[in-house]
Amino acid sequence: MTKKKSLSYSDTEKFKKEFKKLLKRFKTLDSDLEVAKSNAIKLFHELGLDNRSVFELPGYKSTSFKLYKLKKFACKSLKGKGANSGIRIIYAFYEAEFKIELIEIYYKGDKTDEDKDRLKKYCE
Repeated sequence: MTKKKSLSYSDTEKFKKEFKKLLKRFKTLDSDLEVAKSNAIKLFHELGLDNRSVFELPGYKSTSFKLYKLKKFACKSLKGKGANSGIRIIYAFYEAEFKIELIEIYYKGDKTDEDKDRLKKYCE
């Protein structure tokens, strides 16, 4: 039986800045991100299980990757919200390399949607 590759992760510089800024407001964000990686991203891409938290972003074309939005992100700092915390993560999935690159993280209370210009530039 062949062992399945496990996902590798990286972040863009802008993601790191946004994450650091949000971490000041939401102290549990670090551990919450690790939970999201294993309970949503890994389930979706490694095991093929759709728990309705990961959605492909249409309209962004690339031959080497697809863009996804993680919507159900449980943040312990936002008590009582559960997976409907309002935190969103945009990432690219490189199927050939089995790699995830985190592109954007934001809180819906600050802005309603992803940065479409940044995503277009990322795809170029």
